[in-house]
Amino acid sequence: MVRSSLLPRLFALGALGFAGPALSATLDGLAVQVTNTSEPVLCAEKDNVAVNFASPEVRSFRIEAVHPAYMGTLRQDRWEPDWTACEDISEETSTKPHPTMHTLYEDDRITIMGLSFSEFWRPAETTVTIGDKITRNIHLMQLLKKHNGKPEEVIAMYPGDGYWRIKPLPPQHLGWTAYGSSFIVGPVEFDQRPIANLTDVAFDPKSMRFTLTLAKGGKAHVTVADLNEERMALDVSFDEAISGTPFATLRSMYVTEFNADVARIAVREEKARSWREDMIMNFRDATATDAWMGRLVPSRHNTSAPDMMFNHFRGQQGASR
Repeated sequence: MVRSSLLPRLFALGALGFAGPALSATLDGLAVQVTNTSEPVLCAEKDNVAVNFASPEVRSFRIEAVHPAYMGTLRQDRWEPDWTACEDISEETSTKPHPTMHTLYEDDRITIMGLSFSEFWRPAETTVTIGDKITRNIHLMQLLKKHNGKPEEVIAMYPGDGYWRIKPLPPQHLGWTAYGSSFIVGPVEFDQRPIANLTDVAFDPKSMRFTLTLAKGGKAHVTVADLNEERMALDVSFDEAISGTPFATLRSMYVTEFNADVARIAVREEKARSWREDMIMNFRDATATDAWMGRLVPSRHNTSAPDMMFNHFRGQQGASR
């Protein structure tokens, strides 16, 4: 998958400081199957990292994007594409005409933009619903949070294949941060790459909740639960548990530790009293209540992009084990 970092910087974003507690284990919740189906590549513009989350019991969980531990030390950010060793794609083949942009919703807190491209790798059959307005042919939705009079883009969501990217508000000393890893809220299927088949994406500005109508039936709900200068947290719930396929997948890229959006993974395995840590390409399977994927040292690729955490897995009526 060609990285969304190739999209133009559509907005000049503002600045904020950041503070908040460090990530820790949740010490509760269901343990889910965490599997790694990543494959090595030399091209930094392909998503070769795939970490899958599966359980026939899970009805809700949390996804967090958190600034990396080294964020306070950064004085220069890097987000430009790296076409080194990319044999089958290039800047020329990946450059697309500027999309048509639509303001789908706006109030004094947020703006929802809808982008339509002249071409997309899948048919744009998924509708976007906000209130009583239904819009078609939207390839990318952006949520921008207004802060100090400036729009801060914090969510990019692709209705056509179910991919999401999220990030916290930017720290004051950088003023802007890059997207990095993406994720899919399931059921995750495969069509040239992992995807989620959706028929509609609805957004309720009052509750800050996205409702995904799943092609196989049922709905998933994705609510912005927390957003500040340290983290963005989404609470995800399903009408019915998802069996036989992952309910979520993280997608990212790794070439080397100095050229990666995700280089390491840490999991808290069921009933374990410590974290298990590994390089992302060495990790295979775990049964875990918490999973962190990120970087401990700055990369030359999307240096400011956030780490990702998946946890708070729960069954029906919030039951944990």
